[in-house]
Amino acid sequence: MDYIHDALVGLSKSSPAQSEFYQAAEEVLECLRPLLESVPRYHEHSIIERIVEPERQIMFRVTWVDDAGKVQVNKGYRIQFNSALGPYKGGLRFHPSVNASIIKFLGFEQIFKNALTGLPIGGGKGGSNFDPKGKSDGEIMRFCQSFMNELYRHIGPTTDVPAGDIGVGAREIGYMYGQYKRLTGRYEGVFTGKGLEWGGSLGRKEATGYGAVYFAQNLLEARKDNIEGKTCLVSGAGNVAIYTIEKLYQLGARPITCSDSCGTIHHPAGISLDTLKLLKEVKRASLREYVEHHSDAHYIDAKDYPGDGHAVWRIKADAAFPCATQNEVTEADATALLANGVHCISEGSNMASTAAAVDRFIEAEIAYGPGKAANAGGVATSQLEMAQNSSMQQWSLKKVDCKLQAIMADIHHQCATTAKEFDQPTNLVLGANIAGFRRVADAMIEQGVV
Repeated sequence: MDYIHDALVGLSKSSPAQSEFYQAAEEVLECLRPLLESVPRYHEHSIIERIVEPERQIMFRVTWVDDAGKVQVNKGYRIQFNSALGPYKGGLRFHPSVNASIIKFLGFEQIFKNALTGLPIGGGKGGSNFDPKGKSDGEIMRFCQSFMNELYRHIGPTTDVPAGDIGVGAREIGYMYGQYKRLTGRYEGVFTGKGLEWGGSLGRKEATGYGAVYFAQNLLEARKDNIEGKTCLVSGAGNVAIYTIEKLYQLGARPITCSDSCGTIHHPAGISLDTLKLLKEVKRASLREYVEHHSDAHYIDAKDYPGDGHAVWRIKADAAFPCATQNEVTEADATALLANGVHCISEGSNMASTAAAVDRFIEAEIAYGPGKAANAGGVATSQLEMAQNSSMQQWSLKKVDCKLQAIMADIHHQCATTAKEFDQPTNLVLGANIAGFRRVADAMIEQGVV
């Protein structure tokens, strides 16, 4: 009997019309085949059937009043997927594309990502189809407060600790934390990504981007290579992309692209970090304005993208860092990347590549770091923030960054060692999935049927 096939069929019936979730589940389960064939106890304890079902799914209405006095209604989600290793941990995403499938795929990925860090955190995810773009601070505050009016019942410092994600930065976390404190009367580490003056950690904002670059460095060093001197493609223009670009410069590489929902910047001389931060962190403006500051840069409007992919992946380079959103790298993009000389890819976004694109990277045996491994630096540093909150301390940036580097090196080691164990030494997708799964599955067996 094919237990993996049966599990996937069961998901299609119990969770209909959730394509992103199916994609994430199929990737993980197919990678587990060699493990499941050699270790029957995972089947005997029905781990596959249990691990693909969330422990708890919370869906709720969020009503708030806009600046014109009109009542608006959004949907809120929190998927508490697996707590075998510790309290649920995962971000909140505010974006119009958010639905049950998106949140479930993110929560499912988070289980294995968090397990790879070696830290005591389980997997969860949440968010809303609310779009912060174009909203005033007052509207965002009222939405966040309404969102927290329901969510506060389900979270806590040893239960579920959310963080930020797309559309949720320090401003949104501040508003949600303030409302949590107001409702509960407790000042505790129930969120990560907090402001530095009230419980946040130095290095947390930079951690996902920095971690993706540290992972790429480990990928290259394993092949007797180095990131220094490499020309790099980066997608996105949010927190992850900005600090990926910053760390690339610090390590001697040259990032030449970034992108947002409207278009892509190609700056052969190297992306100006100051201009990017001004536009995205201060003005919250479109990248269209970038070329007003740099006449040697080229702006590619989204309407001019190739029909089978994204303009950012059609530029010649040595390494690529997808840092925007899921499935942003298509099979055609993968083909173009390989043809243009890219031999190292480290994913800053979750499930950045389609299944067909991943197959192309594995087949080509390039240095490929899947998102659940390469972008785990963000959640790892979130757990470091939790540790600081629990001990009423704030560590130095140097201490946090040293721990981050060590965690990313260990994740790479786990993935590479596991891939080699199963005779696929260049397949870190398989290595990441099996290494993360074993840690969670063993804990589930030891804790009994719960």
